[in-house]
Amino acid sequence: MTMLKTRTARGPFRLLVLLALLLGLAAVPGVGRAQTPAAPAFKVLAFYNGTWDAAHISFVHEANEWFPRTAAANNFSYESTNNWNRLTSASLRDYQVVLFLDDLPQTAAQRSGFEQYVRAGGAWMGFHVSAFTTEAQKWPWYHNEFLGSGGFKSNTWGPTTAVLRTENRTHPSTTRLPATFTSAVSEWYSWANDLRKNPAINILASVDPVSFPLGTDPNQSWYSGYYPIVWTNKNYRMLYANFGHNAMDYGSNTTLSWTFGNEVQNRFVIDGLKWLGGVTAAAPAGPAGTAGTGAAAVR
Repeated sequence: MTMLKTRTARGPFRLLVLLALLLGLAAVPGVGRAQTPAAPAFKVLAFYNGTWDAAHISFVHEANEWFPRTAAANNFSYESTNNWNRLTSASLRDYQVVLFLDDLPQTAAQRSGFEQYVRAGGAWMGFHVSAFTTEAQKWPWYHNEFLGSGGFKSNTWGPTTAVLRTENRTHPSTTRLPATFTSAVSEWYSWANDLRKNPAINILASVDPVSFPLGTDPNQSWYSGYYPIVWTNKNYRMLYANFGHNAMDYGSNTTLSWTFGNEVQNRFVIDGLKWLGGVTAAAPAGPAGTAGTGAAAVR
């Protein structure tokens, strides 16, 4: 009789223990229910053409593989499109940052939509061809005011690395860059306007003189001079980077270099996007072309 009572009492006791265990697990955050993904800190919309020059097409393909991975690792979202008419849509306001990978707006409506976007506080990052023009007068706001560069003047050939000097290391996009570093391979552009004379332009990086001669074709090489590579305009939330042209074997259409294979240069892209997206604090005001000091050179 005593044995029967003991066994009978164990049943309710076990139920109470099980109930307490379940209640305890329910009280632990994240246990027993699906985790809600964190909302991205900001949204990026990248525009591309992707139809001319194998080197630029290669860069677009590389960018559209690299940026989604980088977005996932840095809590922002990335979307790309070759529909430039989306610049005219009210939905553009849903994106905090716009990228131009290998082209720029061509129609009056696209240009007007983009200008309205950045004047309203939208942010922009452009690469290489996004500044190219031989007819700056056809869109003077973009080429002379926004970018400040004016028309295309010359380029180096063939594509090579360059040693870049970090001119301003207080800007949020450049705080993790060393005083000098070797870039990824690119073709390099120079411009009709001297950006050093524009008080709105803050030059962040330029070609270090140790790079000269820059280029492999003696007739298309730079032997001296001052060449801005990365800059911002203090009147807008923007960044321009001269790189974005992979080396190619044009005969076999084979990519020979990778823009985003350069870890140091990638720091600028990632930190620049975070600043544009509002994740990091605004940059302190400073004169154009302020020289940086500090960390040892990376070659």
